[in-house]
Amino acid sequence: MAKKFDTNPLDPSFPEKVKEKVKQKGTTPLHGGNGKTRQFADPAVTEEQTRRFREAEYGGFDPMYGQEGYQPTALYKEPEPEQRSLKIGNISLPENILTALPYIPFSVIGLVAGIIELIFIPKSEPKVRYHAAQGVAAQTAIWIISAILGTISLGSDFAGTASWIFGLVTTIMLLVFAFKAWQGKPIHIESVESLTDWLEEKIKPQN
Repeated sequence: MAKKFDTNPLDPSFPEKVKEKVKQKGTTPLHGGNGKTRQFADPAVTEEQTRRFREAEYGGFDPMYGQEGYQPTALYKEPEPEQRSLKIGNISLPENILTALPYIPFSVIGLVAGIIELIFIPKSEPKVRYHAAQGVAAQTAIWIISAILGTISLGSDFAGTASWIFGLVTTIMLLVFAFKAWQGKPIHIESVESLTDWLEEKIKPQN
């Protein structure tokens, strides 16, 4: 026996049974509508219609940050370090000048300047004293090697050429060191490190 909601599509008599039930029950008309389709009311206008931006407006509008657009924050810039002045006797000089002087390659200016700084600059100024000692050590090593090459060059043209090249290279090197020290950049000459430490320790500053 078929169940009440049995709608097996394989039953060949199913369409006829459905038509018979519809005829017996009839159809219920829509109340007040006469079966006609009714139109929905037009929606109320609640906002302005979309419009295109003018070219002048397009560049000044940012949908995320508003009309004025996003203004990026300037990157942080570390302030330049203040240049302190230190006294050598009665003479006051900026710190970057004092760190550069010991590397001056001309004549004995750098050598004498470094020794004077080691004598007058207190140990509370390790940066200036380090550059003074390193400059004196580099100048001393260059002077010794130049003297040896100069002596050998008296009997050899090759040694004379080597002495000239050595003098040119070391002059350029010392100028570069002086410029970097003036800029406040670190300088480390490994070949004279031991002599640098010895000079800084042995030359005591005057009180």
